[in-house]
Amino acid sequence: MKKSYYLFNPGRLTRKDNTLKFTPVDENGVEGQPRYIPVEGVDDMYVLGSLDANSALYNFLGKNGICVHFFDYYENYTGSFMAKDGLLAGRMIVSQVDYYSNKAKRIAIAQKFIDGASHNMLKNLRYYDTRGKDLSLEINQIEQYQVGIAECKKVDELMGIEGNIRQSYYQGFNKILNDFEMGARTKQPPQNPINALISFGNMMCYSQCLRAIHQTQLNPTISYLHTPGERRYSLALDIAEIFKPILVDRVIFKVINKRELQAKHFSEQLNRCLLNESGKKIFIKAFEDRLGETIQHRTLKRNVSYKHLVKLECYKLSKHLLSIEEYKPFKMWW
Repeated sequence: MKKSYYLFNPGRLTRKDNTLKFTPVDENGVEGQPRYIPVEGVDDMYVLGSLDANSALYNFLGKNGICVHFFDYYENYTGSFMAKDGLLAGRMIVSQVDYYSNKAKRIAIAQKFIDGASHNMLKNLRYYDTRGKDLSLEINQIEQYQVGIAECKKVDELMGIEGNIRQSYYQGFNKILNDFEMGARTKQPPQNPINALISFGNMMCYSQCLRAIHQTQLNPTISYLHTPGERRYSLALDIAEIFKPILVDRVIFKVINKRELQAKHFSEQLNRCLLNESGKKIFIKAFEDRLGETIQHRTLKRNVSYKHLVKLECYKLSKHLLSIEEYKPFKMWW
């Protein structure tokens, strides 16, 4: 089975026959022990440091369908190298544009994204509410906001409701989490450990959604909830809304409440908080473990991993856009 590889240290990536050779390089230019990665086992790569690689290497990666996602020193997602879009189809692009251009069609899809996202947020809160965390206030607030989703006629109104839902949802984090407090949601930059985890985890989820889209005929730049813009794959932001509560938030609750991540795993700088290298490795392992977990799929009648669920979501959206089957967002039922 192919898997993701993470490169934490600055270094050099080269090709050696059918193997990728990563050589870490310290700040003085001294090379460390190289790491060899068989190309057959690579799905995609995450670069969390500077990387020295030439065009021939990227040509090799592209031919093998390997995508590379880049993050800067401050854990911000900066972009991706994507293999050739061999699956793109003109009919799909025309349909995507049609659904975006038609206000009624666009808002209908956008509403489904928020409906699915809010449902999965409520599932998280109810899970912990039954375990003595008393999240009834936050649950009631979100349920009231949910009523307005179907009534929205404009996307900006829908985004306003989404913002209110997420604010109530994040208020519950302080009750769910042990040892740490979230406070207000801060992004650029995150001000405390929990905000740092949310930002880092959301970018990991975004990358997963982008990879899944790339494996279908969908064009990642044409979206419905988030406004398409330059230099971003906004459809991945749309689909990530559904999966952030499932893939990111559940992992955060686990690594914090089981004390897998502690204060020593964060670097608090002036007006900024970041995961240090050991903290990133712990979170990434937990995130990858979550992606590998399986559930019994109600329709397929077989076990499906969370990672595969993201791809299935893209297929469902594709069928909707091609008028094959109405799109229904993934909702946790357990």
